[in-house]
Parts: sequence; structure tokens; C-alpha cells
Amino acid sequence: MQPIFITGIGTGIGKTLAAAIVTEAIGACYWKPVQAGFEDGTDSEWVAARISRPEERVFPEAYKLIMPASPHIAAREEGVVIDTDKVVRYFERLCGATAGRSRASPGDRLTSPSGASRGDRPTSPSAGGNASGRVQPVVIEGAGGLLVPLNDHEFFPDLIRKLDATVLLVSRNYLGSINHSLLTANVCRNMGLHVAGWLFNDHYLHYEQEIAQWTGYPVIGSVPFTPDPDAAFIRSEAERLRPALLAALGVPA
Repeated sequence: MQPIFITGIGTGIGKTLAAAIVTEAIGACYWKPVQAGFEDGTDSEWVAARISRPEERVFPEAYKLIMPASPHIAAREEGVVIDTDKVVRYFERLCGATAGRSRASPGDRLTSPSGASRGDRPTSPSAGGNASGRVQPVVIEGAGGLLVPLNDHEFFPDLIRKLDATVLLVSRNYLGSINHSLLTANVCRNMGLHVAGWLFNDHYLHYEQEIAQWTGYPVIGSVPFTPDPDAAFIRSEAERLRPALLAALGVPA
């Protein structure tokens, strides 16, 4: 099936939380292709600490960059150019286990020549599949908002199209988020992206249905605020949202 790309209306709006919930809910693998900044840990590590069987389900990043900045800036500082075609080929290798193709390892990362950002988590041979041979869906998390640049001429929507991914939009409820949500949806529509719907974080007034009406993209669910989204919270929300996510994303139950 098509990969599921988690993107949203800006930075710090809960994409990683949403990605962990969706990954757990639909039994998917998780992949963060570009990590920029990891002094306080990576998003992959955060997700791995909160989902079941992380050693089988968390793929290593393609680019793991030291500087906490827009990916194109972080890459430039490390003498790297993010190549979206290479990212797609890397993803195909990651998902190739059930087809008998060679698998990418953390040492294959497309990172800086210094090797300072190379990975430390091996990828299990079963990632992307299961004992029955059925290919698992893959949840891919972007960085920042939708229109974050990856290099001097490509943005995340360009990568989404190359991956032929279904988009799940994340919006956090705050003053101003209506505008940011409508702008993000407008870009998705203008670029011809396939959007499954909205997943909202927090609660500020009640306008999720208005955003759905104005954008034409349905509300899949809303995640309540918690100061400590631990593994138990992820499991609980995954169970609660599983039916809606399976239906919206077209994942077999």
C-alpha cells in the first residue's frame, strides 16, 4: 500500500506524537527520512520509546544532520545536499525485505562525510513485513511544516509526490491555526497531493469541523492534550482512534 506521510501546519504542532499514535494504531513501521538536530534525541528515538516492538518497526533516517535548523540549511552546513531521488531509493531498499531485495543499514545513510551523524540502530530483517509475508504500511514523518525546503529547489511536497504517499495532516489548535491549516490544505490541493484527512492536537475552542468544511478534508480524530505523552497514552489513543484511522487510510484491519 501507499506510505502514509505525516505532515502539518508548522513546527511543534505534534507530528511526532501523531506519527507514534498512527504507527501503533495500524501496525505500521515508522520512518523519519530527514532529522535535523538531535542533541536532545531524535524523533525516531522518541517514537521507539513509545510503540511496541520498536526494534522491528523503526527505520533509520536517510539524513541525520546535527544542526537544529531547516533541513536545507543543516545539510548545507555539513557539506551535504539532500537528494530526494536518493531518499526514495533508500526507502525502497528499507521496504524491500519481503521482496528479497537488499536492505539499507544505518551505515548507508546519506549523511555528512564526517560520519558524525551516522546511526546506531540496526534495522530488523522483518521490518516492512511480518511472518505471513504481508507488507506492513509505513508511516513517514516530515520536518516542520509542509513547505519546508529540502534543498535549493525542492520542498517536502516534492518528496511526498515521489514517494506516492497518502498525506495525513496534523493541526494543533491555537490562536492562528485556522489560517495555517487552510494555507496548508490549499498547498496540498494545488500540488495534487492525496490527503486522507486531519488529525488535531490539543483543544482551543471548537473549530475542527469548520476547518474540515472549508478545506474539504475530513476530521479523522482529535488527540487531547497531555503533559506527558508516554507509551501508555500512545497505546490508549491508538486503540481509540484505530477504527477511524484504518477506514481513512484504507489499511486492512
